[in-house]
Amino acid sequence: MPKIVRFHEVGDANVLKLEELPKPQPGEGEALLKVEAIGLNRAEVMFRTGMYMDQPNFPSLIGYEASGVIESVGPGVTGLKPGDRVSSIPAFSMTKYGTYGEYAVLPAYALAPYPQHLSPVEGTSIWMQYLTPYGIIEFGGLKKGQYLLITAAASSVGLAAIQIAKFVGAISIATTRNKAKAAALTDAGADFVIKTASEDLVQRVEEITDGKGFALGFDPIVGPGLETLARAAGYQATLMEYGALDPRPAPYPLFEGLRKGLNIRAYTLFEINTDPDRSARARKFVTEGLTAGILKPIIAKTFKLDEIVEAHRYMESNEQIGKIVVTA
Repeated sequence: MPKIVRFHEVGDANVLKLEELPKPQPGEGEALLKVEAIGLNRAEVMFRTGMYMDQPNFPSLIGYEASGVIESVGPGVTGLKPGDRVSSIPAFSMTKYGTYGEYAVLPAYALAPYPQHLSPVEGTSIWMQYLTPYGIIEFGGLKKGQYLLITAAASSVGLAAIQIAKFVGAISIATTRNKAKAAALTDAGADFVIKTASEDLVQRVEEITDGKGFALGFDPIVGPGLETLARAAGYQATLMEYGALDPRPAPYPLFEGLRKGLNIRAYTLFEINTDPDRSARARKFVTEGLTAGILKPIIAKTFKLDEIVEAHRYMESNEQIGKIVVTA
């Protein structure tokens, strides 16, 4: 029987269990994927620990991203057939579906072909990490010549944002607390890197932008640091908050916001994936960038499926630069 990862209670990485279960079968509008590679995401750590926007129903599946070959399709599925090589788009809830396993049943609308020059490991590393920062185009209106501040930039999404900035001709300012990651961010294409453990963020942004501040901020941290970002922002800048790595309260920077006319908004990629027009634009943008070689997944480390606990621990260590992938 296929091996599939489930968990029966929230907790640390040890709650993830590799179980032998009957091969799942696709229902109406679904497809069965023979999994080749699985992309790990911070959202799955939060889901596993009960800190995500969705709460697990036990025993719970887990996982948003996988690449593989379609083995069968359920009734009503069009546009996909057995033998198609696809990867999953995070456009579903983990309360119903999951990708961690040798097989996965997923909604057909959440499966899409990926460029043929990509390996399965790369193919599972594209949709979450590129569709998420695509929001800086769709909602942030990032344009050529504008300054984009990217915090926690060594994550797969942060690295993708650097590449997207390069794609449209914007100027990226990447931040990291880890001095050892600074060179990797430069190698990844960041125009400027700020080491926040030893450098003053506001002062460095003023120096880089000649006192104008950044036009758009892309931040998964939030917490009290929101005040610092507001101080570094330019006039009528937009701050896009897409995560909560710092769980502490984030006081609203009212006076800085009033003085600069700031736009501070929360954002998730589901704003893209649940709207057909936005989703089509995003997929087209990402596919064009991948085909042109401007967008290229950076893989931090790969694990085997029976090392899923170790893979989650590695993600929580924050040592990675890029995407963590598990091969099935």
